[in-house]
Amino acid sequence: MRTKDKVLIVEDDDGIRQSLFETLGALGFAIGEARSGEEALSRLAMAEYDAVLLDINMPGMGGMETCKKVSQTFPALPIIMLTVRDDEDDKVRALDLGADDYVTKPFQIRELTARLRSAIRRAKNTNSLSSHLLAVGDIQLDVLRHRVEKKGAEVHLTPKEFAFLHQLMANAGRPISHHRLLSSIWGPEYGEEREYLRTLVNQLRKKIEDDSANPTYIITDSYIGYRFRD
Repeated sequence: MRTKDKVLIVEDDDGIRQSLFETLGALGFAIGEARSGEEALSRLAMAEYDAVLLDINMPGMGGMETCKKVSQTFPALPIIMLTVRDDEDDKVRALDLGADDYVTKPFQIRELTARLRSAIRRAKNTNSLSSHLLAVGDIQLDVLRHRVEKKGAEVHLTPKEFAFLHQLMANAGRPISHHRLLSSIWGPEYGEEREYLRTLVNQLRKKIEDDSANPTYIITDSYIGYRFRD
């Protein structure tokens, strides 16, 4: 029998938490509940979970602080944030603090379950596969050989193009913020120079996409950053 993926719902609103408990439970997840960030950390210390569904706006230890502590204490555990629609600053900050993805309220349950299953699958793949060889679709990246191939043919990249692609493919399906990309590729003193990323993305799309004007691998996440196809 297939083991159910176990998700911890961290939400102070009793109605929303109960609705998610019933709906996700009916869809095949094993559900744990926490009403606060403090309770979430306590439950995570006592039992293993496959993902955390975390509301940003909570009293006491807020969602952002909880996200940071969970990410630091359980770095392999995927965190999906529930955010208020159009609050882009919250999304960017959550990603920079360690969240794997976000779903905006009000949300469709199909979108939420897809994001949850994707995050859990990525985490399991990361733990089970060799981390030096990444493959998505026709694109393969070998970290040790510093080599990228598309359909078996080598693609020649500059060092920064390789670093950017590696960052995205290592987190395939997960949005990476502009600030995080800039600081990891150019250095900690960078974070606002988005034109650097736009130039890099345009160059890289010409090399790995079938049609750079209609990309299927490097996806723009409006106002947030970029994500690589899952």
